[in-house]
Amino acid sequence: MEKKQSLTRDREKALKGFAMSMDGRLLAHLNSCVHCGLCAESCHYYLSTGEEKYMPARKVDQLARIYRRYHTVAGKIFPRWIGASDFNDQSIQEMVDVLFGGCTMCGRCSLHCSIGVDIPFLVRTARSMLVELGRVSPGLQSTVDAAVQTGNNMAIPREELVDTLQWLEEDLRMEVNDEKASIPMDVPHCRLLYTLNPREPKFFPLSISAMAKIFYAADESWTLSTHCYDVTNYAYYSGDDHTAEELTQRLFDEMIKLNAQELVLAECGHGSRAIRWEGPRWLKKKFPFPVISVIELIAGYIHSGRIAVDPSKNTTPVTLHDPCNLVRAGGVIEEQRYVLKKVVSDFREMTPNRENNYCCGGGGGQLSMGEYRERRVAAGKIKADQIKKTGAAIVATPCHNCIDQLMELNKEYSLGVEIKTVGELVADALIL
Repeated sequence: MEKKQSLTRDREKALKGFAMSMDGRLLAHLNSCVHCGLCAESCHYYLSTGEEKYMPARKVDQLARIYRRYHTVAGKIFPRWIGASDFNDQSIQEMVDVLFGGCTMCGRCSLHCSIGVDIPFLVRTARSMLVELGRVSPGLQSTVDAAVQTGNNMAIPREELVDTLQWLEEDLRMEVNDEKASIPMDVPHCRLLYTLNPREPKFFPLSISAMAKIFYAADESWTLSTHCYDVTNYAYYSGDDHTAEELTQRLFDEMIKLNAQELVLAECGHGSRAIRWEGPRWLKKKFPFPVISVIELIAGYIHSGRIAVDPSKNTTPVTLHDPCNLVRAGGVIEEQRYVLKKVVSDFREMTPNRENNYCCGGGGGQLSMGEYRERRVAAGKIKADQIKKTGAAIVATPCHNCIDQLMELNKEYSLGVEIKTVGELVADALIL
């Protein structure tokens, strides 16, 4: 009896939160879908399965039916006549399965929507309701919890991070033959505060080495924080605005504490979107410092001649995967192309590319939700086929979530390619 009452209270809280978020933007997008079906052909989940429940318009309907049931007169009196539905166990389970397990919020559907419905926004709104019910995927929630409790989503102890950075610094000094080369930690008053994806110190330390080498070549004034450095914000994916705000505030406070001039976001699609574009909304204030992607920074280095590169050092054919949140939602599109064309001698575009590029399947928090792995990898076949058609031997992508997914697709579909960050290719091409 007590459990049933608790569930009822949670549902009421979720519905109340939904009502409080109901502004003009939400109402416009909830009521605009004309069910033309154009969005279906844009979704890698629908294309890979053919199941109607994965059509983006059907995902919109899951939230729209609840809206009609509780916020329209007809829905309250004759719910079945207008396709309204109760916010009950069945509808909640359907939302969890499709909106968490069958959507990366990549935004390709909105790009092809005849009306311009912001489908990822509606999906995230529905996920926010599920947060109130405690129905976030356990893997995704544990990733968020780790960031809150330890300061990074991989729960890396500070001592472990410092040890990693110290031996990477030793390697850097040997590589550039300069004892003064460094990976600065917690240094105040630098021009740049550089962030990391925790997967870098944990699994991909060469990504850190590459950026340290680029900063060395540019003679940059920069530092890493060993207390708050995580560029990711998985609360953006879970729909938990309160926690997303807390994580953003921590990075904001670290910038102020170290008195850095500019915040540089590591190669991470959703991190770039969460901090740069969603962050001011969560904090309800503008950042008093510039926030840019490291890809934009590197492009500026090359364009200004601050670093010299030689494309003949990278002769293997390279293609580019566009991270959805960096490209479709962030507007960083041509910079990575400019950089790659300067540092590799054989660059090949996927088709389609740029804003039209297919999601790899690693976004939306999918990599942390193990229960949907089989579905995620199957939906990634479209991306695997894109890669094959280029004939490239290296896939570059400025996002570690994408790298993890692409590595799985590489194995699953026997692509025989190497996956690299853009920074790694730049470091390989440097003329010191």
